[in-house]
Amino acid sequence: MVRIHLMSNPILRINRRRVMAGLGAAVLGPHWPAIAAPATPLALRAAAETVGLRPNQAETAAWALRTAAAAGTARFGQGERLDLTVTNALPVALALDCHGLDAAPGLEPLLAQKPLAAGAKASLELALGHAGTFLCALRPLGGGAQPVRPLALVATEKEPVAVDRDEVLLVEEWRLRADGTPVAAGADAGGAETIFTANGALSQDISLRAHERLRLRLINGSERRVIAVKIEGLDVRVMALDSQPCEPFQARNGALVLAPGARVDAFIDATGKPASASPILLHDGQTARPIGRLVVADGPAARPAPLPAAPALPANGLPDRIDLKDALRVDMALGRSPAWTPAEELQPTASPAFRARRGRAVVLALTNPAEKPTVFRLHGHHFRLLDRLDDGWKPFWLDTLAVEPGQTQRVALLAEHAGRWLVEACVTDWAAPRLVRWYSVE
Repeated sequence: MVRIHLMSNPILRINRRRVMAGLGAAVLGPHWPAIAAPATPLALRAAAETVGLRPNQAETAAWALRTAAAAGTARFGQGERLDLTVTNALPVALALDCHGLDAAPGLEPLLAQKPLAAGAKASLELALGHAGTFLCALRPLGGGAQPVRPLALVATEKEPVAVDRDEVLLVEEWRLRADGTPVAAGADAGGAETIFTANGALSQDISLRAHERLRLRLINGSERRVIAVKIEGLDVRVMALDSQPCEPFQARNGALVLAPGARVDAFIDATGKPASASPILLHDGQTARPIGRLVVADGPAARPAPLPAAPALPANGLPDRIDLKDALRVDMALGRSPAWTPAEELQPTASPAFRARRGRAVVLALTNPAEKPTVFRLHGHHFRLLDRLDDGWKPFWLDTLAVEPGQTQRVALLAEHAGRWLVEACVTDWAAPRLVRWYSVE
């Protein structure tokens, strides 16, 4: 068995001089000034669909969040205001959960956002104050759940970005029984086959001309699995982590490690010879398998030579530093305690994990008592990963972190956005429940 080492991957071991703080996130809510331009309508629909997971066999039933205009990605510009409607055409109640959207208290599932009943429709307003790659997912709150397919949401920068192509690669994990029946995350999948797809296909080819530059927005849509994705034979230059820009750096050996729900934006130049292909390999901790290729077309090059190294993406505005001197410090064991509850059982009267005043720094000591890695996710804010001695931090921002068994990781956030926000913990086991708590900023 080959193990993915969560804290030794190249993203989390970058030299400070090579990566500055990631900045900002898409924003929804009253903390942004009103936007005069008319709102852009965005209609989301939760409905049943099918997907082909086994060659020459019947397609598999699933549930999905979709738009009328795109199968897997909704694209807008930074600063756009969206008139969002969500229709639930599924037989169970749902909660809409968006990864990477800070300062959006009205969108917070289970706390501000009421469950959307079967057959119901809801309207929301979403202001994309920041550029980035985001993930919108459905959380079923009733029985009889099918696997749920998420939707990628992209907000492009106002300033020009030096790329020729901009593509999303959304990786999803499936568990299928021998009779083809899918197993939803959170249910026992003993004996089920594991299948991965890229953009809903068993293999996804992306065609490029020689010397073209690709912006690849890589998303781990698996609900329980930490994955590593490697692009062979090409330099992979990381530009953003979890919707936050960073100073560009090279991914070691072209490999990227992503926790469930995590996002990485990378620039890749097509330096291979015409009619050549670079495999895209996914490693799940046990085996490596191909999920696609970057194919250099057999034709004229896009330009005589590759583009020069790209500058950092435009900054989004998170602070360069967090003063930890008077920080609120909270010890938080991940799961396995009465403080955590399955998402569908969260009660409004539950005690918060912590309360913080606006503008105060908060340090969370995250301890994983489980025998497998546990994924921690913070809603409403992004955080810094602190050094072991609590005397500095890694030079990027995250909203999701996988913590190894028996380890304690410390993270710091600046409590800027008033509201009630979720924190999540989930063991990297298909049958594990998604556990939640909440915190408040006042």
